[in-house]
Amino acid sequence: MKRLVILGGGESGVGTALLGKAKGYEVFVSDKGKIKETYKEVLIHNEIEFEDEQHSESQILNADLVMKSPGIPDKVALVIKIRANQIPVVSEIEFASKYTQAKLVGITGSNGKTTTASLMYHILKQELNVGLAGNIGDSFAKQVMEQAFQNYVLEISSFQLDDIVDFKPKVAVLLNITPDHLDRYDYDFEKYIASKFRIAKNQTKDDYFIYDADDEVISSWLKTHPVQSQLLPFSLKNKIENGAYLEHDHIKITIDNNQIIMPTANLALEGKHNIKNAMAASTVAHLLKIRKQTIRESLENFQGVEHRLEHVLKINKVQYINDSKATNVNATYYALESMDAPTVWIVGGEDKGNDYQELFQFVNEKVKAIICLGVDNEKLMKNFSSMVDVIVETQFMSEAVKIAYKIAEAGDNVLLSPACASFDLFENYEDRGRQFKNAVRNL
Repeated sequence: MKRLVILGGGESGVGTALLGKAKGYEVFVSDKGKIKETYKEVLIHNEIEFEDEQHSESQILNADLVMKSPGIPDKVALVIKIRANQIPVVSEIEFASKYTQAKLVGITGSNGKTTTASLMYHILKQELNVGLAGNIGDSFAKQVMEQAFQNYVLEISSFQLDDIVDFKPKVAVLLNITPDHLDRYDYDFEKYIASKFRIAKNQTKDDYFIYDADDEVISSWLKTHPVQSQLLPFSLKNKIENGAYLEHDHIKITIDNNQIIMPTANLALEGKHNIKNAMAASTVAHLLKIRKQTIRESLENFQGVEHRLEHVLKINKVQYINDSKATNVNATYYALESMDAPTVWIVGGEDKGNDYQELFQFVNEKVKAIICLGVDNEKLMKNFSSMVDVIVETQFMSEAVKIAYKIAEAGDNVLLSPACASFDLFENYEDRGRQFKNAVRNL
């Protein structure tokens, strides 16, 4: 009996444990932190051996295969030892994809993955039997074990792509590439780009690669590293024969001479970046033969994603907006770009080597005050203190919201768009966003 060791007892780890057991592996789950009680109950109920708050090397280094949580870096001593012992290390999507014949749509990019995956799922589920997984929703492996769906929309991070071997989506979508998580890639942008492109590495001429033709990083990489699949670009700037483009406020998508045209005026999501997300999602839907009427209606009634430009409340004619999911500069760029009123901006957290220069134009035009919410705000103060009259620091969300309430006037926006990771003060970006919403409701 082959031994499968799983590092990390979260959603993907427990899902993989269940699928591994169902496929005849001897399974062991090991987590250096504490495994949540709900997950422990699932493991106990299914008689799967596990440990938490430690990694017992003797129990791990005798594995035939290791599935590691995407949050664990390759530089960790234990992972180095596992690889030195020539034990293959894979991600959940690699492991689970071996056990399904379902059609896979994989989505990656530095920003917009969750919104685009959710929007795509919203369109496809109107007419197809489809699951949503990867970096979002229920574990892909668990859904595969339950043989729940014939199609999957998978939101995939670069960390998950780093540990694929044979994973091959029928449709791969690459939304954009901007510097992010460089601390995991030796501060080498080229390594991060290569990681994103792994989504197409096993594709053949029978598969499809959908990408943003306006993204210079993607376009220049494709010139020197061509992919084997059929290309379907999308663009806001140029006319595209096979793919999607914008003309006179209408999205036009052509695949094999079959065209669909949709006005952008009725899109539920605001902002230029969301026109691109809509293009990517609609191109996939058009490719999978979803009816034009269904695509149009779905784009108009999609509710959006929690913590992504989420309108929380209007108080005294001030709109409070939760964009906690903006964990990098580029995501905050889109948020500030879409602001159409003077904005009190709450920013800060754990800086991942950020370059704030691309935000300067919007800060000068749209931001009236800045509230720095982080343990170390020195870089923010240095970058922005000369651009606004009011810039203050705090380490408490409740205080940040109270300060914003005092500064904001009727017609203004208060925007939480941190441009940084959340781990200095919060459990994760969801915790940060929920604290913001609670503080706003307490006003």
